[in-house]
Amino acid sequence: MVDNRRTISQSVDMSSPIDSFDASATVPDNDAPYLLDVSRMVWRRWAGVRPTGIDRICLAWHTHYGPVSQAVLFHKRGWHILPVTASQALFRLLDDEGPRDQFRRRFVAFAAGHLVNLLRPQPGRGRLWLNVGHTGLNLPHLAAWVRAADMRPVLMLHDIIPITHPQFCRDGEKDRHEVRVKAMLAIAHAVIGNSQDTLDRLNAYAAGIGMKVPQSLPVWPGTPHLAMPAGDRPAPSDDFIILGTIEGRKNLALLLDVWEQLVAQQGEAAPRLLIIGRRGWACDDVLARLDAGGFGSRVVETGALSDADIARHLAGARALLFPSFAEGYGLPLVEALAAGVPVIASNLDVFHEIGQGVPDLLPPDDVAGWAAAVTAYAAPDSPARAAQMARLARFQAPDWPGHFKAMDAFLNGL
Repeated sequence: MVDNRRTISQSVDMSSPIDSFDASATVPDNDAPYLLDVSRMVWRRWAGVRPTGIDRICLAWHTHYGPVSQAVLFHKRGWHILPVTASQALFRLLDDEGPRDQFRRRFVAFAAGHLVNLLRPQPGRGRLWLNVGHTGLNLPHLAAWVRAADMRPVLMLHDIIPITHPQFCRDGEKDRHEVRVKAMLAIAHAVIGNSQDTLDRLNAYAAGIGMKVPQSLPVWPGTPHLAMPAGDRPAPSDDFIILGTIEGRKNLALLLDVWEQLVAQQGEAAPRLLIIGRRGWACDDVLARLDAGGFGSRVVETGALSDADIARHLAGARALLFPSFAEGYGLPLVEALAAGVPVIASNLDVFHEIGQGVPDLLPPDDVAGWAAAVTAYAAPDSPARAAQMARLARFQAPDWPGHFKAMDAFLNGL
């Protein structure tokens, strides 16, 4: 297979449509450079759920490309490309951070006011359809709709975990994700990967089913800024933190095995494991162990916390622990490193990629190795922790300006 990928650092010497298009000027109502899918943003706002990593990417793309785009909405019965004026009204509505009920009322009013635009969608005229949320990719007749709309899809892939690790996903998710990925391979004009590892896995999957990957680009998402406490950094506590939804692939079971050993050996002198995140799926054994207790005060489950509370806990932590079996990217890892917090993580290819040689990486099934690493980092003057703190000086957190510099050049090349 020909490797037609571009690296994150490559650029194309072309002017960007962003430099030449003014949505506030008098323009035809179907003449924006891009078609931006906001379907996921609409239904997530309608449901009132907490933003995920994918939602944050959708929001960043909405902020960057919204001013030069027309909105695309996909649903079970069809698609809509809204005119420029209606699109900008919808974008402003999505910018409103009000409560769910307020958004619902305003969206219903928007839909009623623009009913003619919803019933008579604009033609795509060969423009790029930017879809970074996997939205609509599992709908029947998608390829026919894309042809009828005359759009060239540019689609982002976040992972193929439901295909490679179905044991860690909800029932039926493997089949649904295979439909999404096969649709992507069939219709995409270009594919964006959130990491090189994601694209490598996509290439391997495509080769296995006799399909080809379109031209593609790996580009890391920007790193959210955690507002760490002002003033001097607090002295390190005895806390180790695991951050994210509790689910099977996050491998919390390994950490419970580690803390079982530490508590047996040290009792209340053992370091503390702080579990930050809501309860998820495919982890009944882990939840049963947490509910049974047995760790004393040395394992604490906080549930979901605000960004400010997460930053406060991370500021003095000995390390973030990230023992996942599989990840498409790994936002907590780069968030912690960007905040100056050491990380001990699984030796996944994607963590080698995004960690830039900074974290300590261990096999996700090596209980003894993880216990030794935690014990080493828990020491008051830990040489292992000091060594990673020194490596942290060279870590460069991915940011949104760099992300969109690469994206603008790539899209112009298309």
